Amino acid sequence: MTAGTPRLLRGINDRAALNLLLDRGPLSRSQIGDLTGLSKPTASQLLARLSEAGLVVASGNTHGGRGPRAQLYAVNPDAAYVAGLDVTPSRIEAAIADVTGRVVGEYRHDTPRKAGSDAVSHVVRALEGACARAGMPASRLHRVSIGTPGAFDPRTKRLRYARHLPGWHDPALLNRLTDELGMPVEVGNDVNLAAVAEQAVGAAQGVDDFVLLWADEGVGAALVIGGQLHTGATGGAGEVGFLPLPETPLVRDVRRGNAGGFQQLAGAASVLGLARSLGLRASTAAAAVTAALGRPGPGDELLSTLAHRIAVGTAAITAVVDPALVILSGEVLTAGGPRLLSLIGNELGSLAAAQPRLALSAVRPHSVLTGALHTALVATRDEIFDTVAHPSTANHAGATVQRRKP
Repeated sequence: MTAGTPRLLRGINDRAALNLLLDRGPLSRSQIGDLTGLSKPTASQLLARLSEAGLVVASGNTHGGRGPRAQLYAVNPDAAYVAGLDVTPSRIEAAIADVTGRVVGEYRHDTPRKAGSDAVSHVVRALEGACARAGMPASRLHRVSIGTPGAFDPRTKRLRYARHLPGWHDPALLNRLTDELGMPVEVGNDVNLAAVAEQAVGAAQGVDDFVLLWADEGVGAALVIGGQLHTGATGGAGEVGFLPLPETPLVRDVRRGNAGGFQQLAGAASVLGLARSLGLRASTAAAAVTAALGRPGPGDELLSTLAHRIAVGTAAITAVVDPALVILSGEVLTAGGPRLLSLIGNELGSLAAAQPRLALSAVRPHSVLTGALHTALVATRDEIFDTVAHPSTANHAGATVQRRKP
């Protein structure tokens, strides 16, 4: 049954005020009234209600002001905490943020690349480390969002497109994570989460149709159409490493080989091999691209060849999606900076019918982690800020949520 009109209106006003406080920082009662159109008595009642629920706290006074009118209010950062994780075959980066989005603890947990590795235990250790850095028990966490290579098939709950991630292919893994952590757990593709970050705080703000092209150890893409992330029927939309392209051998069983045309053309191993063939010595593909910027001759050849390869793949993607914007992300592409961006743009101009704007990632170097935290924060704010569904807002400031402790 729908809540009564007065209660529903109060809930709408509460959320509007909380969003203003998140966006603009501490505000006075009068400022909240002016920005929401609420009367002073209604704004006062709203603030009293949110303070009682532990969602808002007093936060100093206006400059030189005294008395109730000068009192400033802010969202209570202690009202909720979330965790974000960025998983690769070699490590897990974890971060804790309070409900305002301020990061309060970070931790890196190195993981061995070997069979039999247990993903759940590694996640627990990463969370333990981040919570310790934040000086808080893991029981205070409301939600965790995890970014991994590949994608979990929504039908089978199994990780696909990431055979190189040991320990993450158990069909019961998602249930095991939820049971062990005792809180809501979301697992998403790492490149998709990087796109979420760009949409929220980066180069794609206000853009409804864009592609994020990622080149690091692997090649991938995220597709945002009509403002919504498009993941596909099996979660595999954007797995463009499998995209057959000219200049590469046709791979007949890409699932077994975990690669296809675009991966062979522009993946880290290919870029590093090209660099070494040109006499550029580096330990990683990104380092090779950085070195190329300062080496006329062989460096120019590496950059122009890489730009051509990236443009070939991008032309195929834009022919299908026709985005307004393509964001270049991942360490290999961002290492090339504006110069590589310009070379790719020039090459794409002669290969693609659609001519999207190109931009470098504006969320570096932790775009996946930023996207994971943003995803967890949006869901958690929807939950604890909903004063209609949860009029008592069960977790008052400082309260401990009873969960299994990692």
